[in-house]
Amino acid sequence: MDRCVVLVDAGYLLGAAASLLAGDPSRSKVTVDHTALITALRERAEAETGLPLLRIYWFDAAPDRRPMPEHRRLRVLPRVTVRLGALTRAEGRWVQKGVDAAMHAELSELARNRACADVVLITGDGDLLPGMMSAKEHGVVVHLWALQAADGDFNQSEDLVGEADERRVLDREWIEGSFSLRETSVVFPAPGPRHEIAKILAAPPAAPHSVVPVAGPVTAAGPLPADGPGTNGRPAAAATALKVVPTPKDIAGRATAPQSAVAHHPTGPVLRWSSDRGWVERPTAEQAVTAGDSLPTLAQLTTAEQRWADREEDITTIGGDAHEVGQVFARRWTERLGDVERLTALWPDYPRIPHRVDGELLRYAARFGLLAHKDDQIDEHDRYAIRAGFWKELAGRVPGGDLVVED
Repeated sequence: MDRCVVLVDAGYLLGAAASLLAGDPSRSKVTVDHTALITALRERAEAETGLPLLRIYWFDAAPDRRPMPEHRRLRVLPRVTVRLGALTRAEGRWVQKGVDAAMHAELSELARNRACADVVLITGDGDLLPGMMSAKEHGVVVHLWALQAADGDFNQSEDLVGEADERRVLDREWIEGSFSLRETSVVFPAPGPRHEIAKILAAPPAAPHSVVPVAGPVTAAGPLPADGPGTNGRPAAAATALKVVPTPKDIAGRATAPQSAVAHHPTGPVLRWSSDRGWVERPTAEQAVTAGDSLPTLAQLTTAEQRWADREEDITTIGGDAHEVGQVFARRWTERLGDVERLTALWPDYPRIPHRVDGELLRYAARFGLLAHKDDQIDEHDRYAIRAGFWKELAGRVPGGDLVVED
């Protein structure tokens, strides 16, 4: 039949593009405009073969063969069919399983059924050589396309190159029409040292004789004697003062002990915790719930119609960059809450996001493949970028945000 078909090995196409533009074959280094890429492939295939396009087959791999965001965007485009192999872990690296076999089967089936006259192959894997030879035996003209190699050399199997009927190289200019370098995500800047912390760090070390003796430990036989021979010729009291270190449980118990038992701490110790703000009073159970924790979640504010529209937007327009994902989530949450004045309750707790909202934000981010290749955990860098995007979007919409959130 007088039509052409394009078979794309996504691993080869995206890896070669990343190598050329970023000097690194990692697909995460580049951003792809899938709509522009499919349009460019269709126009180029029809011009090269002189035949109308039947279909573009996109072969890729995904964990458990579950479509990633880019696959969902591709398969809703006209004349595009996505075929997925498995992405598995082997010897510490991720490998594709079943992609070459699927391409071979599709190529052979198209040729056997005379579904097309010309086939465009975008791949570099020599495992497709038998499929290419089979297609030629059925009268199909095979066009082999390569991407310009970063080092100017071949990035395809020599056997494939020798067996193809026609060969073309997609140069840098063509590639840059659909690919661009991914911008580095904005993360929270490392906070500078607070004056109190700097003063503590700059203080000289305490002299050995300034160690404050603590009460001896209580054993089943009663408290240890304060005097008497100790180890290594030291008095027992001195040995006890240097050896006995109170545990957090001991310290917590002193706060409720009689005053005579806490002579060195007449008001009882105060438990504190450290953060990027310096030393902060640890909240009690009643204080732990902040005003931000009482705000409704995005799911509670979203109607069924909005949920459908959100899904469509996620598939067609959201790229999946971690920073962008955080911004999209914050935009929807802010718009649906309506009263942005309520969100000013978040600023005193910045950069802490209310627990329920933060969990919902990370679950939303997981839809975009940010869990992939990371053993079902979002990478720390991505988590910072997601939350940075969330705060940046809020800072532009909620009063007072520009005074808290740094660019």
